[in-house]
Order: sequence, then C-alpha cells, then structure tokens
Amino acid sequence: MTKHDPLLSGFFSIADAAHLLGASQQSLRGWLNGYPNSAKGPVIDRDFTGSRAVSFLDLMELRFIAFFRNQGVAMPTLRKAADRARVDWSVQHPLALASSKYVTDRKKVIATSAEETGDERAWDMATGQHEMWVTIEQSIEKGVEFDPNTYLAKLWAPRPGEFPDVLIDPRIAFGRPYVKGTSVPTRTLYRQWQAEGHKAKVAAWFDVPEEAVETAVSYELRAA
Repeated sequence: MTKHDPLLSGFFSIADAAHLLGASQQSLRGWLNGYPNSAKGPVIDRDFTGSRAVSFLDLMELRFIAFFRNQGVAMPTLRKAADRARVDWSVQHPLALASSKYVTDRKKVIATSAEETGDERAWDMATGQHEMWVTIEQSIEKGVEFDPNTYLAKLWAPRPGEFPDVLIDPRIAFGRPYVKGTSVPTRTLYRQWQAEGHKAKVAAWFDVPEEAVETAVSYELRAA
C-alpha cells in the first residue's frame, strides 16, 4: 500500500481530532493505537506510526468510525470491516473512500463483518432498505470532497451547515481549519482579533477580506 507524503498529510493532535469529531480522546486513542491490556491492535493503519500525530486521512477514518459507533454499531464489526477492506481493496485508508466508488462493496463488507460478529444493528443497517443506506452514506460524506483519481477524501468542511466556507485541507496550513479563499488558519485570525479588537485591522494585517475574519471569529467562538 502506498504511503502518503507526510508534508501533504496534515497534522492533528489527538485533542484536535477529538474536538473536531466531538468524540472522546480515550476512544480515539483506542481506535488509533489499540486498547491497553488487549491483544487487539489499532483499527486504523496510521500514516504516522509511532507518533502522536494524526493525518487527515486518519481523521476521516476516525470520523467514519465515530459515526457508526454513534449509530450503535459494535467495535468488532468495524474492526473486521476495516481489516477486510484494506486487504480486498489494496488501500491503506478504506474508511476514507467515496461511496460513489465503493458503496456496494462497503455495504457488503459491513454486512459480512456484522454477520461474523453477530452485530444485529450493523446487519440491519447494511441489509435493510436501500434508501436507509443511501441516507447513511450521505450523512457520512456531508461536507467532504473526494479526489476524482483516488476516491479518497481530500477536503472537509467540519461544520458545513453553519460554516460552509471553513475548510480543512491537509495541503494548507498543515490541516488547520481556514476560510475558503485564504490560507490563514481560523485560529490565527481569531487570536489576532482578540488582541486587536478590530476585524478590519486583522484583515489588513493578513491581507484577507474582512468577511473572512468575521467567519473565522464566528467559527472559533462556536467551536470553543
């Protein structure tokens, strides 16, 4: 499996990832590193093995797992599904792939894994009405843009309903949230606004539209 260029992979701490996903740091550590006193290893094949950093594609896979855990799908089912998909599709990050390419295979992988683990909830989701699975896929992919060549996630709007112009792109600012049309992290604009107290001054200082500062400040206040 091809590893990604670290300089283009984005860098997130566990705390960053937990904050963005609304998940606990303890859960994320278990999915990334395995659980203490357990023979079961990580669920995700991380880009930065042996590091505390999380890549953008790691983050997208964590998002996938968090979504299904919130739907009541058991961890053994997700572990089996990830392991099987990595082998069958020869890709390092199968949980970060677009449904347009893998929707049928993904349903099959989830269903097979659920059958093997006795996970009735996951089985019902994967084998039930087609409309239900379409809704699930749409929810997972909300705010995500995929690479047309690899079908892997390449861009994410973490709050697409409220802030569609606040994006996370691993190629920009190491994956820090930024406002579309700029390359300055929202956190940087927000902190400068806190220091200056004037959005126009911040906009002039960073050479960005004042609307971008307004968006960044609103996003950071809401995300706090």
